[in-house]
Amino acid sequence: MRPMRPALHHVRTALSVGVASVCLALVAGPVAAQQTVLTPEQKATIAKRNDIERQLEAIAVVDRKVMVKMRDGKRMAADVYRPKDASGKVPTIFVRTPYNFNFWDVKLGAPRDMSRQLAAVKRGYAYVDMNERGHYFSEGNYEILGAPLSDGVDAIRWMTSQPWSNGKVGTTGCSSTAEWQMAVVAQNTPGLATFNVQGFGAGVGRVGPYYEQGNWYRGGAVQMLFIDWLYKEQNQVRPVFPANLSQADLIRASKMFDLDSQPPEPDWDKAFWVLPEKDIMKSVDGPKGIFADAMDVPTGGNMIARTPNSPAWYKGGLWHDDMKIDKPGLWFMSWFDVSVSPNLAAYNHVRATASKEVADQQYAIIAPVLHCAYTRATEHTVIGDLDVGDARFDYEGLVFGWFDKFLKGVDSPVVDKQPKVMYYVMGENKWRDSPTWPPAGAATRELFLTSGGKANTLYGDGKLVDAAGGTDHPDQFLYDPANPVTTLGGGGCCQGTAVKFGSFDQNPQLARNDILVYDSEPFKEGTEVSGPITVTLYVSSDAKDTDFTFKVMDVYPDGRAFNLTENIQRMRYREGYDKPPVWMKDGEVYKVTFQPIDTSNFFFAGHKLRVAVSSSNFPRFDRNLNTGGNNYDEAKGVIAHNAVHHDAAHPSKITFTVVPRGKP
Repeated sequence: MRPMRPALHHVRTALSVGVASVCLALVAGPVAAQQTVLTPEQKATIAKRNDIERQLEAIAVVDRKVMVKMRDGKRMAADVYRPKDASGKVPTIFVRTPYNFNFWDVKLGAPRDMSRQLAAVKRGYAYVDMNERGHYFSEGNYEILGAPLSDGVDAIRWMTSQPWSNGKVGTTGCSSTAEWQMAVVAQNTPGLATFNVQGFGAGVGRVGPYYEQGNWYRGGAVQMLFIDWLYKEQNQVRPVFPANLSQADLIRASKMFDLDSQPPEPDWDKAFWVLPEKDIMKSVDGPKGIFADAMDVPTGGNMIARTPNSPAWYKGGLWHDDMKIDKPGLWFMSWFDVSVSPNLAAYNHVRATASKEVADQQYAIIAPVLHCAYTRATEHTVIGDLDVGDARFDYEGLVFGWFDKFLKGVDSPVVDKQPKVMYYVMGENKWRDSPTWPPAGAATRELFLTSGGKANTLYGDGKLVDAAGGTDHPDQFLYDPANPVTTLGGGGCCQGTAVKFGSFDQNPQLARNDILVYDSEPFKEGTEVSGPITVTLYVSSDAKDTDFTFKVMDVYPDGRAFNLTENIQRMRYREGYDKPPVWMKDGEVYKVTFQPIDTSNFFFAGHKLRVAVSSSNFPRFDRNLNTGGNNYDEAKGVIAHNAVHHDAAHPSKITFTVVPRGKP
């Protein structure tokens, strides 16, 4: 569907009528305050924002709704804030986003929170907000994970060509405001001096063993977070202003309607269950396009029909590990985010492939928080139901110190004392550091799955032992895609109320017969597990294709079992994501090694390590219907009779990373 383009005279009429209203609002107070009774909290918010806006106007040259032309003629909307009294040219902090950054809160009738812009200008930076192509006031059509790389390059070239610019730009942002950075940095654009990526999983395509293609997959299974996200953010159907509309009129327009769509909130608890999968968006009256429809964009749309190595993934804006990054980088990650392990793999890859000087200018911080929640850590940071202690850190101080060093070229004590890798150890609830990831001196340890064939449920006989052996007594369970194991905690985002992410006691769920449970002996002394965890299983099934999943938990002496990390493997991709699918034969045993997944946790003496194995984790991941078909276009599944084998010939095991040190 083509964007709706209002007639020019209609737009101008609306704008001209609105000018007086806007002026009155500025003189007499927020529009919302004249129309409704404001709560004390709203009044306080308005007062705070007005104060920030006054401070900003006092020290900054404010230039909003600047339409920056790209090489194909499309214009991207930007707001520019720069110091009034700068003694010379200034560096630029660049934020590019698909989200609404409009300076005016239309609903509240007041300025938005401009504290980030104010902080940057106070420190002597120009600060540029820009909307990605096809969002809000920016022109063109938008495709998630497929934005033209040229847009980022052209924007940086425009900024460095401005008379106020010192020729250096640094990028920053979290989630979709970070994801575009990776591939653009790899273009080696002159003037782009450094980058700060935060929660950037959806920008990573392929790196090492991970073929997640921007958080679309995990182990070949679809991560369903994008369905909810695309429903809200695709933004294909929106008003589009005439190309010759003046900047002044665009500013007036943004005070009356900021183009922030307000679609009805679907019942995702029901919608995620819709089959076939390709019809989920249609079932909630979502936008036609990227998810399940062909589009006139370079990558073609119809993401749900792709495989982990489809050529379309390599045509858009994703970064892949054959794209060299050779710029200083500040990387923020978190243990309960969507894709911490591919993010760490990207960090290590850049350190291994960049020039020696730049490789030494890569720094990572890994926090115990949910997606993009770095600054929301408190004295008692709670992730799900787990209190991980005081996880606070001065992120803003580090970011500005970083930009001082690489954009201004001045000494930065905060960077000089920052370790290459700073990571938070849960359980112990302390920040630790290392020159590398995994931490220096780390070694792997193996524990092997065993049972008498009755590892089903929390009350079964599954154990983790030091050596494989004995007779194979396979643990068997039924996987019914109509009754999957539902998601309880873990890393993720963007699935509304359908999924609760973080760490929770898993025991209530472990009474299911389709979950196999294996416990270690209690640790005799405190043990830090920090680094990748790999699970290798020997499995069989009567289905042509199925999934296997695992969760790793810390079991407390009182029996509570808090999840640390999880993974999934779609069996058709067990031989590689760049190879044709391979099918299972009834009765044959297959070895499958999951992609490594990282965590950091201190197991105190008396605690146990637990591995739970099943075949579903829904709706965190989509359900395998077990047919061997496309899965996304099928309406019916079949029950799979699955089994895990464990003996000397089938050494199913967990391999984890231990950091040797004394007691905390």
